[in-house]
Amino acid sequence: IDFDFILKNIKYLNMLVGEGISQIEHTPRGARLRQPEPLPLTLFQNGIVMGSGAFRPYQDPATQQCLQDIMDGYFPSELQLRYPDGV
Repeated sequence: IDFDFILKNIKYLNMLVGEGISQIEHTPRGARLRQPEPLPLTLFQNGIVMGSGAFRPYQDPATQQCLQDIMDGYFPSELQLRYPDGV
């Protein structure tokens, strides 16, 4: 697994979603600026943890698909259910 390549693509994907840029959140009394909540991804020698999820070994087909999506320059397809309107 090329960790440097994965980290490079994660930085690129974070840039696409405007990492560090506040968004306007409308409230009953007006609006306020809100930072999007990050989704942590921890890479280990033998697997990953995404968000507050369980440890996932690299041999797991779902983990392989997640990392392949990132290496291909896409957001992991498994996030489509969690973020149906995009990131």
